[in-house]
Order: sequence, then structure tokens, then C-alpha cells
Amino acid sequence: MARCKNDKKLADDARLLRWWKAWHREQREAVLAGPHGVALSELFRMFENLRHAQPSQLSGFARSINWSTIDYDTKLVVVHELNTAIAAFRKRTAWRRLTTLARRNGDTIPDRPRDLTHCFPLTMRAPTEAELGLSNSHRSIQEIQS
Repeated sequence: MARCKNDKKLADDARLLRWWKAWHREQREAVLAGPHGVALSELFRMFENLRHAQPSQLSGFARSINWSTIDYDTKLVVVHELNTAIAAFRKRTAWRRLTTLARRNGDTIPDRPRDLTHCFPLTMRAPTEAELGLSNSHRSIQEIQS
């Protein structure tokens, strides 16, 4: 019974995620079809290719857009697209750095980040004071005297 509820929740979550992504796609398409579509399509193209764009290029192009003429909802779509692009870029570059460091050290590492989850123990314990480096010198005088 519990497994059935868990499966139902996972299916509901997956359906909601698909709807959320579809809604954001529709919002993006509406923005690109709108009056500022030409400038924003170039900005979105830069978002999609962050690894090839220089920060000065991106910020310079973003500053060249007259944001005062763009409505609030369109700005929210732009912020969402930028947030998504930065998160994907950070995930790619962090994984690349991690695999490079692991290979230098002779370690093996999974091909995908999600395959790394089995490497971490599910049960954790709190570190002891000795592991944290705490000693009597870090305690207050009242604690030592009592």
C-alpha cells in the first residue's frame, strides 16, 4: 500500500514537472513572438551558449536592451531563462572539473552526476569535538570552570 502511494506521488510529481516545463516553453515562445522578440532571441541564444560567450559580451548586450519598454512578465521570463542557463552551465562545468580532478588522482568516477549518489552513505553521524578541532582553548572560561 505504501509503495502504491509512493508510486502515485512520483507519477504526480513527474506530471507536474512536465506541465511546468511546458508552461515555461509556452512563455518563452510568447516572448519571442512579441515585440521584443528579435533582441531577446539573441539574448536567449547567448544564454544557451554561455560557455562560448564572454561575460563582457553578455553584460554589454543586456545593457544595450531598453528594459524600460519591456513589461514585467517578459522580464520574469528572461530572468527564468538566465537562471536555468546558469544552473545548467554550473552543473556542466562543476562535473567536468570533478571528473578531471578524479582522473588526475587515478580515481574512477561515474559518467553522470546522478550515478554518484550511491557513493555517499545514507546514514551520517555528527562529528565529534575532536574532529571539529575544538579543544579547551576554544571554550569560554565559564564552561571550563563548571
